[in-house]
Amino acid sequence: MERLSLERELRENAYPGRGIVIGMSADKTKAVTAYFIMGRSVNSRNRIFVEDGKGIRTQAFDPSKLEDPSLIIYAPVRVLGDKTIVTNGDQTDTIYEGMEAGQTFEQSLRSREFEPDAPNYTPRISGILRVSEGSFSYAMSILKSNNGNPAACNRFHFAYQVPVAGEGHFIHTYMHDGNPLPSFEGEPKPVWLDGSIDAFTGMVWDCLDGENKVSLFVRYIDIRTGDYETRIVNKNK
Repeated sequence: MERLSLERELRENAYPGRGIVIGMSADKTKAVTAYFIMGRSVNSRNRIFVEDGKGIRTQAFDPSKLEDPSLIIYAPVRVLGDKTIVTNGDQTDTIYEGMEAGQTFEQSLRSREFEPDAPNYTPRISGILRVSEGSFSYAMSILKSNNGNPAACNRFHFAYQVPVAGEGHFIHTYMHDGNPLPSFEGEPKPVWLDGSIDAFTGMVWDCLDGENKVSLFVRYIDIRTGDYETRIVNKNK
């Protein structure tokens, strides 16, 4: 599959929903990941990312406006040893606890399905990066309804054991805006990765729809040392 421009993918889609990007920097020294959230409702837009240990969590910007926290307040990023887990929901905790107990990434997700938010049945998208002693690999997953049928959950897992310099994979929850919102289709999209963490963060944030974007997390992990840099951007300030 031809590599796509992440900038174009974001600019031409007013509502991809929530998205995960994982890949390797062009100079082969960094494992790169990004996670963004968007929102159409007041409840969804009333959020910020805050640091939580080595990870992050979502938090209500204005607690007085928080309605239903069940699907919007969670830890999108957690770190377990040499593994960084990135997801769009509380399945971050499921993966963390499963892998801590000896399960694989895929096994830990067997107890979960898409979100119970009819009629959208938002897919649960997840990713994991493993950076250890100079090696890097990653995997991604999507759990989605069967074409809007909540009686069936389709499970897709993708493993990238030999990352390619300057290439990442992009997965998001919705194909585009709509009512109901159409779930993501196909495998994660191969996209070009280039530039410093600040340049990449700025590009992603600038390309997200100004009305719908809420928060962005970006992390660059040094493949040789495991040290990392993080950027968080919140629309609400």
